[in-house]
Amino acid sequence: MFRPCIDLHEGKVKQIVGGTLGSGPERLQTHFVSERPAAWYAELYRRDGLRGGHVIMLGPGNDAEAKTALGAFPGGLQIGGGITVENARSWLDAGASHLVVTSWVFREGRLDRERLSKLENTVGKDRIVLDLSCRRRGDDYFVVTDRWQKFTELTINAETLRTLADGCAEFLVHAVDVEGLCQGIDTELVTKLGQWSPIPTTYAGGARSLDDLETVERLGRGRIDLTIGSALDIFGGSGVRYKDAVAFNRRSA
Repeated sequence: MFRPCIDLHEGKVKQIVGGTLGSGPERLQTHFVSERPAAWYAELYRRDGLRGGHVIMLGPGNDAEAKTALGAFPGGLQIGGGITVENARSWLDAGASHLVVTSWVFREGRLDRERLSKLENTVGKDRIVLDLSCRRRGDDYFVVTDRWQKFTELTINAETLRTLADGCAEFLVHAVDVEGLCQGIDTELVTKLGQWSPIPTTYAGGARSLDDLETVERLGRGRIDLTIGSALDIFGGSGVRYKDAVAFNRRSA
């Protein structure tokens, strides 16, 4: 199934090459900057019944825009980027269906299970989405944090996903090495997620055509959803028409 997204950077809806985040203004690669506010996209997704998409705040200066998006589609969007146990409840009160967490539950390259447990006790595991966005190093995929720039010691494998599934409702996995490039999905990673993940999982990164939805459906054994960003016409892309992605979901429902 297709899941939509709203990526916010410096208060604007943007599509960015994931691997360039945090590398400084001179190296940041931006594909698209929208003239429309985040709420416009949220209202579009609400109209078309696309629940479960994510709003990701890439750095500071995005809170106000994110809250308008959540307010336009209450209970229909997840929120991620800077989520902590201190602000978790306020984001749910603002209308988020789930909290996407990553950097805060990692410290010094390791998963901080005490922090994850504290968040679970505060909002409940059914409201938590663990962001396990990753980059490849050798034969393994390592979770990366802090705008996808810092490698952790945690690898994506069957044991990791099985263990972490006890503390959350879903996984969100950006394949950072191909994120925003529109050069094709990481089929190996999608295949592994389909084999290993015991809970709903959304893959993002590299999607360039409607065929990728079919591919993810097949390789992911019908258990992995796909986020399409830069290739969508509503984000300035030419590979996928938004209305075709919506139609795909209606046919698959």
